[in-house]
Amino acid sequence: MSEITIRRAGAADADRLTELIQASAAYRGAYAAMIDGYRVTPDYLARHEVRMAVDGADDRLLGFYALIREPAELDLMFVADPAQGLGIGRQLITDMLDRARVTGISAVKVVSHPPAEPFYLRMGAERTGTRPPQPKTPWEQPELRFTV
Repeated sequence: MSEITIRRAGAADADRLTELIQASAAYRGAYAAMIDGYRVTPDYLARHEVRMAVDGADDRLLGFYALIREPAELDLMFVADPAQGLGIGRQLITDMLDRARVTGISAVKVVSHPPAEPFYLRMGAERTGTRPPQPKTPWEQPELRFTV
């Protein structure tokens, strides 16, 4: 893998972001309902800060995040299955926190996919509570916060 670039996602990236979500092994089995039919749309990309990590050599999508600014929340965070364990998630979190800091955000909320909680804790988030089951997520979800 060559140098990793993190850049803003544009409308033309919507389908490949959706494909990354739908291919995620973390959302198989009991967690499949959470992403069933989910699509990243050009409108979503226009309304939120969505940044993606790509391989500089071939523009291959390695991961992405979506930061909602008001109220500040990490809405989406995915790393492609083949790119996991390579530090892509750490780079995306660092980028997200840098972007939040520049815009004056002091804390970013995360409602975590349960298996992802240890990752967020390693990245410096603090657990603040638990979100009760919802229609598409019939299990409790960890709530965390990054202090910027």
